Amino acid sequence: MRWACILFPQLALDGVLRSREDPAAALALIAGPTQRRVLQTVTPAARELGLRPGMSLTAARALTDAFVSAEYDEKQIGHWHQLLAAWAYRYSSHVSLNYPRTLLLEVQSSMGLFGPWPRFEQRLRDELDTMGFRHRIALAPNPAAARMLANSHDGIAVADRHALCEMLGHMSVERIGLPDESATALSRMGLRRLQQVLALPRATLARRFPETVLRHIDTLLGDRPLVLDCYAPPDCFDSRLELNFDVESNQALFFPVKRLVSDLAAFLAGRDSGVLRFMLHLEHRNLEDTQLPIGLLAAERDAEMLFELTRGRLEPLQIAAPVQAVRLVARDLPHFVPRSSQLFEDRPQQTLLWEQLRERLRARLGDDAVLDICGHPDHRPEQAWRQQTAGRTELPIDYPLRPGWLLAEPVALTCDPAQILAGPERIESGWWDGGDVRRDYYLIRTDLGQLAWAFRPVGQAGPYWLHGWFA
Repeated sequence: MRWACILFPQLALDGVLRSREDPAAALALIAGPTQRRVLQTVTPAARELGLRPGMSLTAARALTDAFVSAEYDEKQIGHWHQLLAAWAYRYSSHVSLNYPRTLLLEVQSSMGLFGPWPRFEQRLRDELDTMGFRHRIALAPNPAAARMLANSHDGIAVADRHALCEMLGHMSVERIGLPDESATALSRMGLRRLQQVLALPRATLARRFPETVLRHIDTLLGDRPLVLDCYAPPDCFDSRLELNFDVESNQALFFPVKRLVSDLAAFLAGRDSGVLRFMLHLEHRNLEDTQLPIGLLAAERDAEMLFELTRGRLEPLQIAAPVQAVRLVARDLPHFVPRSSQLFEDRPQQTLLWEQLRERLRARLGDDAVLDICGHPDHRPEQAWRQQTAGRTELPIDYPLRPGWLLAEPVALTCDPAQILAGPERIESGWWDGGDVRRDYYLIRTDLGQLAWAFRPVGQAGPYWLHGWFA
C-alpha cells in the first residue's frame, strides 16, 4: 500500500485568508486572555513588518499599525480540517484525521483512476491551491512514515521499504515523532540520527527507554501496523464565514458566497452527491438572519452553476441591515448522476444544457416565471393540458396518439382528406361545465403528404375540421 500525507502548516491562517479578497495582506491571528493578547501566527507580509509569533499585541501595535488582526479559533481549525477531509474523500475511501492539521490518504488503490503518482499529486496540489490552503505532500509505504517525511520533505515519494529505511535513517531523532524526553535523551547520548539508533542492539534500547519508543520506530519502518480511524462524510453541509467588516452591499457578498459555494461543491464531490436546495443565511448584529433559499429542479454540484444561481437570487435582495457573517446550510443531498455526453460535440463551448438554462431563468426571473406543460385528466383536446410551476411533478396521463401541434381553434378543411389512416376515435365530454363536445377524430393524410388530426361532429356529414398537426 501507499499512503499520502497532506500537511497544512498554516491551516488557521489559511482559513481566515480564504474569506478575504487580498490574501497577501499583513494579518496576524491573536489568542490569549484579555490582559495578555499574543500573536499566534502571522502572514509573510506581517513578518516583513517585524511581527513574530509570540509577540504581545501591545508590542506589535507599538511597532506598527499597518496590519489587521483576527481571532485564533480552534473550532474553526477543526471545521477546515473536516472540510478538507470531505474533499479528500473524493480521491480515497480511506481518509484519516488522526494527526492534527494533517490528512492521510491511501492512494495506491486510486491510481488506476487518477493516474500515476506525479499526475495524481499535481491534481491534489492544484485543487488545494484553488481552495486557498497551503500544503506539504509526502508519499510513503505506511501512514506513519508519510506523516514524518512531510515534516521535512515536501514532494518526496518513497516507493519501497529499502528506500524508506534509508530516508528515515538520515532524519533527526527530534523530527520523527518520539516523545520529547526520549528524543532529548538520545541526543545527549550522541544519537542524533535514526540510523544511529537502529544500529544499537534492540535489547539495549528496550532496557534504557520506554516501550513506546521501539513501538513507534517499528511503526515508522512498517513492521507494526498503525490503526487509523477512517473518516465518514456527514449527511449535511454547514459552513460559515465571518466577514472582517460590516457589509451593506450585495456586490461585496459575492466573494465570500462564492467561497462557500465552492466548498459545498467540493463536499458534494467527495460524497458523490448533488444538492437540490440549500439555505443562505446573512447574519446581522441586532436582527434575525436574512434567509435566502435556493432551490433546484434537479440535483447539481457544479460550483460555477451553483454560484451563478445563488448570485441571481442574491442580486435583487434588499439587505435589511449590515451583514457580519454568511452561512450556507445544505441538507437535501441526493445521489448525483452526471449527464451523459456525446463523444463528438459541435462547439461544446457554445452549447448550454436545458437544465442549466432553466435554472438560470428561474434564478433571474423567479420560480413562477418558468412553467412546465403537463397532462390534465380531460378527454377534450383543448382541456387536456395545463401549465404548472416547473418542478412540480404529476402523474403522466396515458392518452392515445396525439398531435404535437394543437391549433388554438379548429379550421374547416376545404376538401376531403387524401387518405384516412386511423379512426374514428369518438370523444364525448364536457356536459358538466357547458363545454360539451361530441366529435369523431381521424388521423388523415393531406394532398401534400402531411399528417393531421381532424374531426367531424357526431351525426353530421359536413367538412372535416383540422385540429392539429403531427411532426
